[in-house]
Amino acid sequence: MHFIEPHIHIASRTTDDIERMARAGCLAVAEPAFWMGYDRTCVGSFRDYFRQLTEWEPKRTANYGLRHYAWIGMNSKEAENISLAREVIAILPEFLDRPNVLGIGEIGLNKCTKNEVTILAELIELGMQRGEQLLFHTPHLEHKLWGTQIILDLLRAEPRVTPSRVWIDHCEEHTIRQVREGGYWAGLTLYPTTKATPDRAVDMIEVYGPERILVTSSADWGPSDPMAVTALMQAMRRRGHPESLIRQIVYENPLQFMSQSRHFTPPEMMSS
Repeated sequence: MHFIEPHIHIASRTTDDIERMARAGCLAVAEPAFWMGYDRTCVGSFRDYFRQLTEWEPKRTANYGLRHYAWIGMNSKEAENISLAREVIAILPEFLDRPNVLGIGEIGLNKCTKNEVTILAELIELGMQRGEQLLFHTPHLEHKLWGTQIILDLLRAEPRVTPSRVWIDHCEEHTIRQVREGGYWAGLTLYPTTKATPDRAVDMIEVYGPERILVTSSADWGPSDPMAVTALMQAMRRRGHPESLIRQIVYENPLQFMSQSRHFTPPEMMSS
């Protein structure tokens, strides 16, 4: 079965991983900008990273028939440095206009500090001015519920937000309901240490239904699996879910969400 991987950090993965994904039926990947494991020291470091996401990584995946898309944004861990964050925000428009960029992301909160919230509000404003889709990172573990609530409050206070064009990622059992009730897309992350297992993700799909659900590996430098979406497919089959429902979750849903971006080309059109 074909699938789309809407959140994976290809810059941290080997070419062997890309080939395995293609062989398993992956047609397209989307790579959000994120923290690289260390705090960058100047805006030039971010510029070079954004070039990697929009110039080099698409070439790597194209060698195996995968279309590569990116999200460009200021990540929450480095947003604590207000002056540097604002320098980064100033260069985002030149990358947001590149042909493989879906929108602003992943942005959000880490420890929910005042500085993080300030920069997040400015990123939302940029997104509204430009009519961009938004991808939000919600905090890990003990900050999850608090950070998710702050993000939802910011979005509710902004009348220009179209909920169906917003993806709030890394939802768990105690946050998915609020996200879905707000009309946003809920991301379920199959990450072995701080997110959800495939079986927990299937539990949430069974409870809340398949609409506005995006399931991803979020595979990066840490313990993670670029084939995690296929593990979810297996988990759904073990529970007797029909192939049509599995296809909705792993292909039709990301296709529906990503197609709202002016830069997205559906895989069927890519091959025609």
